[in-house]
Amino acid sequence: MKSISLWDLPTRLFHWLLVLAVTGSLVTVNLGGTWMLWHERFGLTIVGLISFRLVWGFVGSTYARFWQFIPGPSAVSSYLKGTWRGLGHNPLGALSVLAMLGLIGFQAVTGLFATDAIAFNGPLYRAVSSEWNDTITSWHKLTEWFIYGLIGLHIASVFFYTFVKKDNLIAPMISGHKTISESMGENRKGGGLIALVVALAVAVFAVWVANGGLLPPPPPPAPDLGW
Repeated sequence: MKSISLWDLPTRLFHWLLVLAVTGSLVTVNLGGTWMLWHERFGLTIVGLISFRLVWGFVGSTYARFWQFIPGPSAVSSYLKGTWRGLGHNPLGALSVLAMLGLIGFQAVTGLFATDAIAFNGPLYRAVSSEWNDTITSWHKLTEWFIYGLIGLHIASVFFYTFVKKDNLIAPMISGHKTISESMGENRKGGGLIALVVALAVAVFAVWVANGGLLPPPPPPAPDLGW
């Protein structure tokens, strides 16, 4: 047996920051009222995190790259038969990651255009018509329930692998290291400083755009003509 460096620090920070941001967004939307300001902030944070992860999936280290863990039909079949051997995300776990990124990303983007029709409008509310605001808001509300289901499935899977199959998925996502048999794989490679700077730059730009950076400024308020 040997210990290898599996998950790089940016991947681990992304994972736990996304957990905090999604938890914060779900809590604040249910609290409502003035907490909606924080709901928006958590949503923008999620936009930045997802944008970072999409770039990091191409320029990050070995086991964070999409080409390394996105499974084909043969990999899924091998995993279901119990013959798959590999590091990082297993084929079903990889599909779960893609579903999570897609669904949470969709929820964050739709929230940018959503409205509660009372006091809160998303930062890109002015970019579309009121009809589209209503439609996108309905999508945003509906998707929330799918997120609850996916999160529940994800947590159940982690506990199943950790306590039933004795494959601890939590510890490597904290320490970055995993103990494996001698022939299974090697330490991660790649994902250096330049790659990190590029991914962070894209994330910052995405948040700026999501916060209305490309929208023209709103018209000034009408002058007060009262005496």
